[in-house]
Amino acid sequence: MNQAGIIDPGLLDMAFGYGMILLVAGLFRLIGAGREKDLLWASLRMVVQLIAIGFLLRLIFAVQNPLATILILFVMGTFALQVSGGRIKIRVPGFYRIVGVSLLFGCGLVSVYFCFFVVGPSPWYDSRYLIPLASMILGNSMNGASLAMERYLSEVRERRDEIETALSLGASSAAAGASALRHAFRAALIPITNSMAAAGLVTLPGMMTGQILSGTDPIIAVKYQIAIMCAIVAGVAATTLLILFQCQRVCFTPSHQLRQNLFSND
Repeated sequence: MNQAGIIDPGLLDMAFGYGMILLVAGLFRLIGAGREKDLLWASLRMVVQLIAIGFLLRLIFAVQNPLATILILFVMGTFALQVSGGRIKIRVPGFYRIVGVSLLFGCGLVSVYFCFFVVGPSPWYDSRYLIPLASMILGNSMNGASLAMERYLSEVRERRDEIETALSLGASSAAAGASALRHAFRAALIPITNSMAAAGLVTLPGMMTGQILSGTDPIIAVKYQIAIMCAIVAGVAATTLLILFQCQRVCFTPSHQLRQNLFSND
């Protein structure tokens, strides 16, 4: 325990914690699931990445330079773009541009609004607030974006005959693809909606838990958690809509025809 009364896990404590990953990997192998290597690799990446970002954040918090803060957020956004790309099987032309623009404006505008008007750190580039808060909005928006795009493209592919029939009867591309867009948007909001419904009764959300463990008054932690969950919902919704509208433009031609090459059954 350090001087602030916060428990600081030692190396032995962390080894016991990592032992739970080894136990799960053993269970994978025992039942023949065949994913133990993926689990171990992901866990090692997590350890290395978090240790690296921990030391980097310690440096940035000490320097408090706006350019350093913005650079960190840019790097996080770049990796979010890369991770999103690995999750989506059906690729559309300009995929990274679509996701990148959506994350930039969807997450960016929500993060700016939240950090400046809700939290209001001083100075505005205080990395202790800006980086953690923006990263939570970005991470959840990334998940929502991946889920929305994958669901939309799958829906269009499965309903291709229905959509082409509507188009042949004179419907616009927006009208023909409206059902797929609605389903994709709804799917993207399901995880965060479930998280809000379970917050406090089933789980104590991560941000709130972290603040309580650091000694923050529970009521203050609750206020921050409510605010960040509202921001996350807004970020997911904005990013998802931007992605879906851009996908709709890519999946249909200007003459309101479905691009067949994107949805072949091969």
